[in-house]
Amino acid sequence: MSAMGTPPSLARRLLVPLAWIWLIGIASAVTGAFIIARDAAERAFDRSLRDEASALAARVTWSDRGPLLDVSRQTLELLTWDSEDRNGFVMVDIEGSPLAGDGSVPAPRFDAASLQQPLLFDALYQGEPVRGAVFSVTSPMIDRTVSIVVVETTTKRSALVRDVQLAIVLPAVGLGLVTFLLLGWGVNRGLKPLTRLSEEIELRELHDWRPLALQRVPAEALPMVERINNLMLDVQHSVALQRRFVADAAHQLRTPVAGIRVLAQELERELQRAGVEPGRPLLRELLGSTQRLSRLIGQLLSLAGSETALAMQGEQATMDIVPLVREAAEPLVLQGLRQGRQIEMDAPETPVPARAHPIWLGEVVANLLDNAQRYGGEQIRLRIEPRQGGGAEIVVEDNGPGVRPDELPHLFEPFWRGERADLRSDGGTGLGLAIASEIVARLGGTLVAQTRPAVDGMRFTVTLAG
Repeated sequence: MSAMGTPPSLARRLLVPLAWIWLIGIASAVTGAFIIARDAAERAFDRSLRDEASALAARVTWSDRGPLLDVSRQTLELLTWDSEDRNGFVMVDIEGSPLAGDGSVPAPRFDAASLQQPLLFDALYQGEPVRGAVFSVTSPMIDRTVSIVVVETTTKRSALVRDVQLAIVLPAVGLGLVTFLLLGWGVNRGLKPLTRLSEEIELRELHDWRPLALQRVPAEALPMVERINNLMLDVQHSVALQRRFVADAAHQLRTPVAGIRVLAQELERELQRAGVEPGRPLLRELLGSTQRLSRLIGQLLSLAGSETALAMQGEQATMDIVPLVREAAEPLVLQGLRQGRQIEMDAPETPVPARAHPIWLGEVVANLLDNAQRYGGEQIRLRIEPRQGGGAEIVVEDNGPGVRPDELPHLFEPFWRGERADLRSDGGTGLGLAIASEIVARLGGTLVAQTRPAVDGMRFTVTLAG
């Protein structure tokens, strides 16, 4: 992770604004539902109150004794009975004195506008908030005015407001959730090709420069993928030129170096026949230098050849690696025994299948054994072990001095040979471990080095997949 932290994913960049839009939409829907439900309930109940006040006002009759409310007892009971709300009505004169009905019903002061249509008001009735309507009528024969007041508590209208709000909000929230989930699904589905492309790139090996497939790539990402393919082709071409240069240079050097070596050998024989001794040590140095140069050229050719051969995985397959390792190790084991070393090879009698190359795995074993004989101790051990779940391990270890722990990361670098490598006369080139590491990586395996104090000397472990 960088110091700036992991950047947000493309899906998050798309979904976060949509989530805010969704939240704002839900909040707006809830607010709108609250307002609509409240206004609708208020209008419905207020209309009912006006109708009741108008109906009662129509039943007012005038006589010599004054105004009378011509309503039967049954009608009055229907007006005042309700299982949820508390209702009441009263008829008052212009001074507010009750003439009929419930005298405790709150009556507003007379307003001339109430003569035209019922007027609404809010008040308290027996300690509870009520909504009321007042409608005034005037006698056509005598100059007298009365007002009909109808009130009811707000329980039913509050319940209606709540029910309407839930009826609007719940479907809106549910629909919003479904919509947001569908948006998330759509965004993830739209990004699926990019996810597959990322997974393909992540699973590719280091030297796999095949062009990325353009099928199913979104049009917006197509120029980027085409550019990546062009860059990989450029890198592949550049690496191919570098390999060709190394191979061509090594091939061109091999012939003159071989000629110099033959001429030096002939000159040594001529001087020996002539009995000339002073120049022979110089000739031996010259012969040693030509031998080291020949080995260096051979290692360079091996390095270029391994990169070229293993870049295409045509000959890689799962095979029994025991005979391959035995065949590669046998010449070096015999050489080590002639030099007085104790070399032990431990391999099971049963086949050990692993992913390998019939030629280049032997090159790995030969380079590891050669390195152990040049720089290791007198006791060298080569063993092959099957891995649980498939694959195998090839271990080469010795009881030599090893290297310093801080030098382990440099062991597989080309031409690295440790401190004062220029003064060594061991014939090494500094390419053997680099070639082995390159081949093992191309085979999809790992090559790990351990030194003291973890092991008694030096140990190289090759892990191959099944």
